[in-house]
Amino acid sequence: MEPSLTLRGIDVYRSYLDRPEQAALVDDIRGIVTAAPLFSPETRWGKKMSVRMTSAGRFGWISDRSGYRYAAKHPNGEAWPPIPERVLDIWQALANNHRLPECCLVNWYGEGARMGLHQDRDEADFSFPVLSVSLGDEGLFRVGTDARKGPTESFWLRSGDVVVMGGAARLTYHGVDRIRFGSSTLLPQGGRINLTLRVVT
Repeated sequence: MEPSLTLRGIDVYRSYLDRPEQAALVDDIRGIVTAAPLFSPETRWGKKMSVRMTSAGRFGWISDRSGYRYAAKHPNGEAWPPIPERVLDIWQALANNHRLPECCLVNWYGEGARMGLHQDRDEADFSFPVLSVSLGDEGLFRVGTDARKGPTESFWLRSGDVVVMGGAARLTYHGVDRIRFGSSTLLPQGGRINLTLRVVT
């Protein structure tokens, strides 16, 4: 399948998931959150992030005053639940890779939440892509270069869109400036869910 848009090497698959597929995925995510509740991570400087998160898979991504890292267990001490098959199907269709992801990070953006520009670089091997799924309210996605202060441009991600960052774009700085709260009816109380799939080891 060819991407709808390629921006700075990042492939965007617009409306990859139709509405029933999005709703089914939300049900899967509810199962993840039941097993591994959402939590509010801290930066290494002790500031609470505006995004709440959890994970599924062999590893989960966590952040606290000890820094950013992957961990085998949720902060409550329980193992992370498995990555849903529907999520793995998206990876297998679009990531063009023989290895399955070891982490599915679940980010939930409420009203006013955002994610600053950052690189995904806590993984051991950058030859594997990062795949991202958007569900719910639209998010203004900012894309830069591999330099923190490089030029940026932004575009809106809608529910059902999938983004793949691989190759030269794997370490591109990116973030979410804001969401259009209430722009989607997928989540009954609004908000945006972002799933990010990564090979960790």
